[in-house]
Amino acid sequence: MVENQKKKAKAIIVGGSIAGVACAHALTSIGCQVLVLEKTGAPPTGSPTGAGLGLDPSAQMLIASWLANPHLLHQATLPLTIDQNQATDSATKESWTLARDEEYNFRAAHWADLHGLLYNALPPDVFFWGHQFISFSISEDKSYVKVKAKLLRNDNIVEIEGDLLIAADGCLSLIRQHFLPDLKLRYSGYCAWRGVLDFSGKEDSETIKAIRKAYPDLGKCLYFDLGSGTHTVLYELLNKRLNWIFYVNQPEPEIKGNSVTMKVSEEMIDEMIKEAEKTWVPELVKVMKETKDPFLNAIYDCDPLRQIYWDNVVLIGDAAHPTTPHGLRSTNMTIFDAAVLGKCLEKWGLENLHSALEEYQSTRLPVTSKQVLHSRWLGQIKQGLHLPDQEPFDPKKASPEDLKDLQQKNMPFFSINH
Repeated sequence: MVENQKKKAKAIIVGGSIAGVACAHALTSIGCQVLVLEKTGAPPTGSPTGAGLGLDPSAQMLIASWLANPHLLHQATLPLTIDQNQATDSATKESWTLARDEEYNFRAAHWADLHGLLYNALPPDVFFWGHQFISFSISEDKSYVKVKAKLLRNDNIVEIEGDLLIAADGCLSLIRQHFLPDLKLRYSGYCAWRGVLDFSGKEDSETIKAIRKAYPDLGKCLYFDLGSGTHTVLYELLNKRLNWIFYVNQPEPEIKGNSVTMKVSEEMIDEMIKEAEKTWVPELVKVMKETKDPFLNAIYDCDPLRQIYWDNVVLIGDAAHPTTPHGLRSTNMTIFDAAVLGKCLEKWGLENLHSALEEYQSTRLPVTSKQVLHSRWLGQIKQGLHLPDQEPFDPKKASPEDLKDLQQKNMPFFSINH
């Protein structure tokens, strides 16, 4: 081996969702050896896993840079050129526009479509499916990290060594818990019913004609609809699908297992539809009724962390900054985390790992901290919750300044992402 030839860094990524797959791209593109440990047994092929998400212009550019065929991203997404906030009067079912931004420039993707796009563009040997993370240890001289995982198909325990451990294991991260055992997520006060209505073959049905009339810019618009103490989100996805979210104020539910998604019964779905009928226009309620398998997420975030790396271990995505969904930041912050981490590792090299992770932390924390707190505040406004220094938002009494607050473009670092 030539003396000055750099040793190829080996990164172990725990979690194979968007954070894990984005990180795998950012690191393989700079020549790192990457292993992704993911507990599910196989890639999500054509399954309706997850729901919709919005990609900002910077995230679109980064994703395109990781794909051999960049316009595949355009083919897998729909434009969201309008951000519209409107209100619906629950008594009369009349709706009116509160704020409208026609220069929005996001794109709407289905989680499974985006994941598939990124996963299929990786080398085939990067993902270790069916590997459940158990624990890790850092060597005494901090030169490497050792990860234990259970192979779910036969319960065998495997040990893998690497130079760097990346926690991409979501908002309930087990790796984060190791360093911050007392950290508690903050329950927002509400949950989100979510669903994706597949209307392929039913484009001319009464339901679809009616929803297009009620929300005429579907296909290019992100609709936030504010009711009394609640709001909905509605936008179209590629391949004849409508993505909707209905936020309901409720006490904190009991969460079982390592997920914020709750099991729902037919009775709970019926109850949700009854609630929807009290507030929303019948056209939207009909979309909810016809959606197969709607699911319920408890909405959490977390006060910004002061530290997101320790020795050879670093947090990215929701593990680093659990956030509420109102600013459409979760996926976008995640993709930026991956890209910045890749750039820092490329700049400093493995021999200066501490400096690379220090720069990643000092670059990302000021941005993600402000975005998480702004997203929290947006959710409190749109959900009509009490705010420390102002009255709950009332669409009927709101001033023009109040209405401006509703727009996505007021997100800190909205157009200058780091």
